[in-house]
Amino acid sequence: MKARLAASAALAIGIALGASGCSMLTYQATTEKYDASDGVSVDVGELDIRNVLVVSDDGVDGTLVMTVVNNGTDDVSLDVQFGGGDSQSIKVEAGSEVVLGVDEVQGTDEVEPVVLEDIDTLPGAFLPMFFEYSGAEGVEKAIPVLDGRLPEYENLVP
Repeated sequence: MKARLAASAALAIGIALGASGCSMLTYQATTEKYDASDGVSVDVGELDIRNVLVVSDDGVDGTLVMTVVNNGTDDVSLDVQFGGGDSQSIKVEAGSEVVLGVDEVQGTDEVEPVVLEDIDTLPGAFLPMFFEYSGAEGVEKAIPVLDGRLPEYENLVP
């Protein structure tokens, strides 16, 4: 009787380990942070900057597209520097989200499109950009420049 009980327990443990072993030992890609769209992500201090890209047909002027989430308790002015030192400033209130490059997103602050002049970067290349605000260490990132051929970007060409 004890042998049968021990065999049943061993079989149950073997089935449980066999059924859960794959997820226990195998790499899970869903646990990794990745950029799910055409843009790239940047973290600067308390700001999460997501899906950053520039839309330009001629490589001279481009529209900046991105979402900025302020996870901090202070309002900040995000400085975005590009190219030869030109910069744009974007105000982001504490605990809020600013979306650039779309018409309307419920629950976000609406701001005018940010057009970057003289980017000197053709579509298909990368534009180096530097993101910073007072009190946080800045981060430089290569930002993709896309053209307006895709329907979701055709209205964003300056």
